[in-house]
Amino acid sequence: MVVFTCMFVAYQLVTGVCQAAWRPAVAGLIPSRGYRGDAPDDTRGDLIEIPLPPWEEKLSEPTDIKRRRLLYESRKRGMLENCILLSLFAKRYLNTMSETQLLQYDRLINEPSNDWDIYYWATEAQPTPEVYQGEVMDMLKEFTKNRNQEQRLDAPSLEYLEKEHQ
Repeated sequence: MVVFTCMFVAYQLVTGVCQAAWRPAVAGLIPSRGYRGDAPDDTRGDLIEIPLPPWEEKLSEPTDIKRRRLLYESRKRGMLENCILLSLFAKRYLNTMSETQLLQYDRLINEPSNDWDIYYWATEAQPTPEVYQGEVMDMLKEFTKNRNQEQRLDAPSLEYLEKEHQ
């Protein structure tokens, strides 16, 4: 009975995959799409915007706590590309940022509701809105260019934090 059930499930999977593979091609149900979202007819009507609470500056937050929070928020993003990019950026610059720069960085990584926006602005694939223009965005754009061709495949380990406290 078990063998029969496994064979039946395998048959359903194979026929389902085969049918799914040929059905759209034969019926022409899938429209032709361009790469990188450059389809001229893309109205972005399927985009779902999830409302987030408005960003608020934490006025009484001590600087050392702010740096730790921003380091954590740089490492824990909604998408891997920003986890890597922002955590490496934070490792390099966060400890040397002024209060004004920390505020700019806090707003930049916490106010936009879509992580892809941050990525597109940093890579200059889309123009940066005026509210996020500034010294920190310029630093991030330059960092993103990776002129030294560093290997950036993963977020940095946290060992460097232990070395700073010794």
